[in-house]
Amino acid sequence: MNEKVIVTIARQYGSGGREIGEKVAASLGIACYDRELITLAAQKSGLNANIVHSADEKATNSLLYTLAMGSNIYSSGASVSYDIPINDRLFITQCDIIKNLAEENSCVMVGRSADYVLRDHPRRISVFIYADLQTRIARVAERHSLSESAARDLIAKTDKRRANYYNFYTGQKWGKYDNYHMSLDSSLLGIDGTAKLIAQFAEDFREVR
Repeated sequence: MNEKVIVTIARQYGSGGREIGEKVAASLGIACYDRELITLAAQKSGLNANIVHSADEKATNSLLYTLAMGSNIYSSGASVSYDIPINDRLFITQCDIIKNLAEENSCVMVGRSADYVLRDHPRRISVFIYADLQTRIARVAERHSLSESAARDLIAKTDKRRANYYNFYTGQKWGKYDNYHMSLDSSLLGIDGTAKLIAQFAEDFREVR
């Protein structure tokens, strides 16, 4: 089976999206890119890795720049320049990296609006992972040793940040079902079951396409 497949995964915080992406990639025998995209963007842009990490998946705070460029910087045709905010430079750089990686080999990409960046790629499968709130709270609380209240607050803030980032840079609505090929509740089948379902879908996609 030689057909390429690109799986993009957007995810609610605490839904297990990153772990699911890693398991899908392992099952298919392909690479998974998540935080690796931050490192690659830092190397390509020449920005300090700590600065890039702090700006990752955050929309620019420059209101004047936003008004000047419009709500969708990627479609504006802007190029990486030192006179635009770091967040926007990072987004443009990550777009180039995502597109280049997708041209090279099959892979799984987690976050970074990859579903939108690769929206015209004929070998893309886009997935949105969500889960019921209590499942997410329990996972986040355990992972970070937080109280239920603190976990709830962290989930709300992280989801808001991700939504703002996606909505700002794509002009689309984060989590809206018709922006993705599949929307899956990971609390139904669990991390392993959800990953298995996506991997099987990708295998079937390879065969029919």
